This record gives sequence, C-alpha cells and structure tokens, in this order.
Amino acid sequence: MLFLTWSVDVRVEAYKSPFVPIDVLPLLPRAVSWPVLNTLYNAVDLLPEFVGAVWAENDTVAWNGTCFLQNEAHMEYTEPKEEGHRGGGILHIETSSAHSWTCLDLYVFATPYRVTWDYYFTARKHTLKIDEWEEGELNYVKNKGFSVFLMPAGMLGTLMALWDVVPIFSNSGWGENSNLAFLKSHMGVEFTKRDARVTNITTADLHSGDFLALSKIRGRWGGFETLEKWVTGAQAGHTAVCLRDEDNKLWVGESGHENDAGEEVIVVVPWEEWFELQVADVANCHIAVLPLHPDLRAKFNVTAAWEYARRMSGLPYGYHNMIFSWIDTPTDNYPPPLDSNLVASVITMWTRLQPDYASNMWNEALNKRLGTEGLDLPGVMVESEKRGIAFEELLAIPEKDSWEYSDGFSTTCVAFILQMYKEGGLFGPLANSIQVTEFTIRDAYMLKFFEDDISRLPSWCIVTDPATPFCQILGQYEMELPGYNTIVPYAHMDERCPSLPPTYNRPRGC
Repeated sequence: MLFLTWSVDVRVEAYKSPFVPIDVLPLLPRAVSWPVLNTLYNAVDLLPEFVGAVWAENDTVAWNGTCFLQNEAHMEYTEPKEEGHRGGGILHIETSSAHSWTCLDLYVFATPYRVTWDYYFTARKHTLKIDEWEEGELNYVKNKGFSVFLMPAGMLGTLMALWDVVPIFSNSGWGENSNLAFLKSHMGVEFTKRDARVTNITTADLHSGDFLALSKIRGRWGGFETLEKWVTGAQAGHTAVCLRDEDNKLWVGESGHENDAGEEVIVVVPWEEWFELQVADVANCHIAVLPLHPDLRAKFNVTAAWEYARRMSGLPYGYHNMIFSWIDTPTDNYPPPLDSNLVASVITMWTRLQPDYASNMWNEALNKRLGTEGLDLPGVMVESEKRGIAFEELLAIPEKDSWEYSDGFSTTCVAFILQMYKEGGLFGPLANSIQVTEFTIRDAYMLKFFEDDISRLPSWCIVTDPATPFCQILGQYEMELPGYNTIVPYAHMDERCPSLPPTYNRPRGC
C-alpha cells in the first residue's frame, strides 16, 4: 500500500518528486521489478485511449494524461505554399503538471488519411506539423477533427503489455497459460481439466447438420481466437459442420480450412482426415459436438445442404464481413478501452501498411453499405460524411447475405454453417428476414436448434453441465457455452446486439 500511496501523493505539482517507484522499477533486479510490473500492465494496455478530436483554431481540447495531468491542444491551419498545394497544419499540444521528472506520455495521432505518433518527456508547448493535407483530409479534420490517442501505460507499460500479449500467440505452455489467464481476467472464464483429452466416440452417432464448436488456446490461431472471444463473448473461436453423403460417409464442412498454399478456404473433407488434424493441432484444439434436435434433423434438407457446400467449396474464408458480424451498434460492441475511434484508426493503419488486405477486410464491405464501388477508405469517409452517416454508424449497418464480393459470396466459419441451415430449411419462413452473416459464434450456439433431452445423447457423450447437453470430444479442459440452445429464431435477429464484457448482456429482440 505504501507504493500506491506514494504514486498518488506525488501527483501534486508543488511537491513533484524526481521520480516515482513505477519509473525506476525497470532499473531494479528483474526478480523484484517484473512481478510488480506484471500486476500493473496486461495486453489491454496496448490499446490507445481516445482523448479527443482537435479541429478548431480558437477552441482547445483538454484531457488528463498518464504522466502529465494537464494537457490541451488546438489546431492551426497553414496556407498553401504554392499553386496546387493543399495547405497544411500544426497541431499544438501543451503538457504540464508531470507527476515526476522521469515519466513520459506516448501518443498516437490519426485521421483516415494518416497515422503518426510522438512522446512527450517535458512540460512545455509541443507541435506536430502536417506539411500538406491529403486530398479530402482537410475537410475531414475541419468537420471531424484530428484524433488524439493516449497510450495509457506509457512507454514502459506498452513494452510490458507487449510482453503480456505476445505469448498468447506462442505455441508453448507459456502461450497456453497466457491465453487462459487472459480469458479468466477479461471474461471471467474458469478452466477445469478433463479426465481424457480425446473422447472415444462412435461416429455412427454423428449426423448431417450436427454443429462442431472449436476452441484453440495457444499459437497463432489460439491468440486470435482469444481476442475474438473477448470482443464477442463467445467461448468458442471456430466452427464446422457434419455432413453425410448418399453412401452414409461422414464429412466435415468448414470455412477457414488451410490449404496447401496456406490460404484459408471453404472445404468439405472426410471426417477421419479432419479429426486427425484437430487432434494433432499444436494449438491444443477443443471440440464440442452440438447435435441437432431430432425434429430439426428430420426436416433438414441434406441434398440442398450438400449443393450449397459444393457451390461454396474452394472459395476464400469470409474476411470481407468478419468484423461486421461483431460490430452491431455504434458504441456497445467495444470492450473498454476499445471504441469506434480506435477501430477507425486501426483500419487506417492497416490500410496504409497493407492496402490489399484492407480492401479484402473492409473496403468492399463499407462500399456495400454505401451502395458505391471502388472507394478507398478516405473515399468511403468522405462519401459517408456527405450523407450524414457517422463512421461508427456505417460500421454498424447490418451485413446482407445477398451481397456478393469480388471473389464470391463471403462467409465466415459460422455464417457458412448457418447459410447451409438456411438452404436446408431450418429457418423456415424466416429465412429471408435473417442475415446469418450478422451472427457471431455465440449467436449461433445460442440458437434453439440443438438437442435438449440428455437421455437421447449417445452413451459416449461427455456432458460438461447437465443444463447444456452437448458432447465434448476433444480438449484438455472442459468447454462451456453460456446461453447454449436458448433463443428461438426471429426476424432480423442479431443485427443490433451489444456485446460488452463481463456479462455480454444481450437484450431481448436485438
């Protein structure tokens, strides 16, 4: 408690200390400093905190920093230097009231046209110069502002947060433990070990339409799935579906299967081949079978499902609409400190670094929402502004299953299965009023489509909880799917649902 009291007391300017304990911790022996630092910073501290948008010359934006408690900024616009020059600007920032002599504040500055960063170590007036605005940028800044983001953990905290986040992508015990710790800390998920990793199943008990929920907890995909779970509330990170052919052979349909070229594509592969890959997966894969309810199994048109699966086979995974199944509302799908400003800036950064990837991930999808073609991100922003649509509202416009992209219809792992359910008749007359590309994995396993009578489950089925009758067939830890099999389908479902931790409350009828 002495440490905490000291760091607060020294924030009074008149008694500013030469240093505070957090500033000198890195200079102490690692065995002393790192346990303390690890309690202060985690992966979420990598996310910048939006502190304001600066646009006016006469008005200032003020905020509290991590190092400097009093900060303010205003924008100065400069005239064009010559004919054809679009003019420039100077972002003026004044920092004061540092809590010590050794701290600093780290900032990211962004518009849809540029991203830059700077750090401030002294209490004085600072400037960030823009030599020339990009086409359309000046109008954007005058209307929406130049976004300022504070790295709340500062330089040291950011480095420590990197130390925390990097291991969730590691194929190691360290990586696995880091994923488990992240999910427990940010989602409240507890993990209980199973008696056996692989369940001795009888594949004759698997039927067409049975849903496969997967969860990986280490390595590249384990790390990505952990972040996906955090923002959506799902406790699974990938999905696949069972199919039986005319000869009763068991197959698996999957969007997001890595082919020999390293591409993520849609496939239908034999069960034995698919399951062997999951067992051998270094990401420590977990799998639960969610059997269709017998009434739905009886009405499932397997022929239509196969026709759809063959039609989609070989197409790319649904990167075009991946983030849009998560973002349903302007503000209530971003776990703090995420927000729409940060998402817009991340999109900007990715667009600058990897324009082809950006086009695949969001440019086409944003054009679909505006009814335009070929606009890059700045063009999308300008057009959206002309129509009076805030960018956060544009992101929340529901995806349409009928939208066809440059490389075909785009379906994520879960949308592929639910579209198959549509084709197979499981949504009945609601099919035309439900957009399955808006569903997250959590939305899918909450559908009241699955077996609800434990007595009908196969004898080998290991049930995690009597209230959730699904069958886990692989994994070191027990899987849980809160809200499983509880929501009867309705028109326009999952188009406007919030997803904020830790409760991930889902209002009725969203």
